[in-house]
Amino acid sequence: MAESETGQERSEEPTAKKLEDARKKGQIARSRDFNTMVIIALAATALIMTGHVMVSDLGEIMSRYFQPSRADIYDPVGVLRWFYAAILDGVWMLVPFLALMLIGTLFAPISIGGWAFSMETITPKLSKLNPIKGLKKVFSAKGLMELVKAMAKFFLVAAVALIVIWANVDEYLQLGNMPMKAALVKAGELLTWAFLLVTIALMIISAIDVPFQIWDHKKQMKMTLQEVKDEMKDTEGKPEVKAKIRQTQRQMAEARMMEAVPDADVVITNPTHFAVALKYDPENMRAPLVLAKGADLVAANIRRVASANEILLLETPPLARALYHCTEIGQEIPHGLYVAVAQVLAYVFQLREVQKNGGEKPTRPAPEIPEAFEKFVHMPGDAPLES
Repeated sequence: MAESETGQERSEEPTAKKLEDARKKGQIARSRDFNTMVIIALAATALIMTGHVMVSDLGEIMSRYFQPSRADIYDPVGVLRWFYAAILDGVWMLVPFLALMLIGTLFAPISIGGWAFSMETITPKLSKLNPIKGLKKVFSAKGLMELVKAMAKFFLVAAVALIVIWANVDEYLQLGNMPMKAALVKAGELLTWAFLLVTIALMIISAIDVPFQIWDHKKQMKMTLQEVKDEMKDTEGKPEVKAKIRQTQRQMAEARMMEAVPDADVVITNPTHFAVALKYDPENMRAPLVLAKGADLVAANIRRVASANEILLLETPPLARALYHCTEIGQEIPHGLYVAVAQVLAYVFQLREVQKNGGEKPTRPAPEIPEAFEKFVHMPGDAPLES
């Protein structure tokens, strides 16, 4: 298990803040071997697709500019003009190839650790010039591992290169006896095969290095338990952060609560200061359920949503206050309020029946609040009762 400078084990997974801070500093998983492999693979692909065109253009450039006239040789201005034209034609010939290499250079790192640009990584630091720290890195366990990796990569690529040269040594020797254009075409073919074989060798290296780099990055990002506690204290301990978290939690809870209001059977109101939305399904519920409740602005929102969904608003101030103060959202009403709420629900269900089939409108109830709940009706600081 990795240890921090304080000797504590880094056993905890990194937090989102830790990963974000590391990304801002440019500390993300990267594999140089993978980048090299992608670039060489793109080079081989480009040579396969456009190699014949490049070889043909190169032959024309050599035929045109490697046979200057006598006048051009003895004319200083003519030589410069001739040299400039040769360079310009050569550059234009290589533009597609170089553009593909640039794309590979930019997008190969993104495929592993994503895009990250940090000025901190390129800012000069005197600590980086400290020879003692440099020697510690060289002779550390990680430095030894990097040395072993470098030697293994060198021998693998060198072995592939030697095999390619040995297998095609006769063809390489024959290039000097071939016409220029034919020699260029043959050299392009040999170079393409060499690129492909080196790419295969680098794929093997990348298949080992990429998982290792990702694992090593995660290991370096691990935190001690104390670091996690300190970070939580620094972030959630700040008053403005706590206030923001509470505000977000209230907004999310209110949004969920408002979504449940259209399912209510009745909304009991104060009528303006309090509102409590109730639902009762005799077949599936033991007692009426509180779907939503609120005071002042929240109560106004509950009434607005209820009205928009044609939910009955019943003004019963004492019962509204008692329900608001002694119930919780998503829970059943207290046993002591069963009778009062039953009167309200009976009125609601009878009113629905009248609206559906006609008949005499039921009498509006005036439920009484038990003495045990009288204290909730007159809570200190509440607005006066409204009738």
